[in-house]
Amino acid sequence: MMSVRVPLVQPGTRAELADTEARILAERGRVSLLYQVLLNSPPVAAGWERLLTAVRNQTGVPADLRELMILRVAVLNRAGFEFDAHVPHAERAGLGADKIAAVREPGLSAVYSPLERLALELTDAMTRDVEVPDALFAQLQAHFDAQRLVELVATVAAYNMVSRLLVALKVEH
Repeated sequence: MMSVRVPLVQPGTRAELADTEARILAERGRVSLLYQVLLNSPPVAAGWERLLTAVRNQTGVPADLRELMILRVAVLNRAGFEFDAHVPHAERAGLGADKIAAVREPGLSAVYSPLERLALELTDAMTRDVEVPDALFAQLQAHFDAQRLVELVATVAAYNMVSRLLVALKVEH
């Protein structure tokens, strides 16, 4: 039984959404449950699609690292829908079952590489505490240029937005 707190907008039922729905279909291949919720607000749905497409498909963040960070955000924010939606993306990006399972652990598992651990530390700091300690940021700067740092931070920030919307509106399976 679905408990979404707003009505779902079925694709093709509102003419004014045709362009937005077409962009969503072109980027994602379908209008998912998340977008059926977002389509209640045409400007939010359109902006969301552009932002998340940029974050997920147009940055230089390696796909495996990006998906690992997204999964961690979903775990920390108790956004099961988001976690389940991104497991297939994580698998396609090359993350093994051990790393996907370990993202659910409270600490940072030894299965992660030093760079993955840094990305997860950033994810944890931003999601749990909002502020990123200077020492952690200095470690990140040793591995990433300014563009990649912005992209890493934007990934965590964007998926905090996604998971918090999903949880607040009770978007579940």
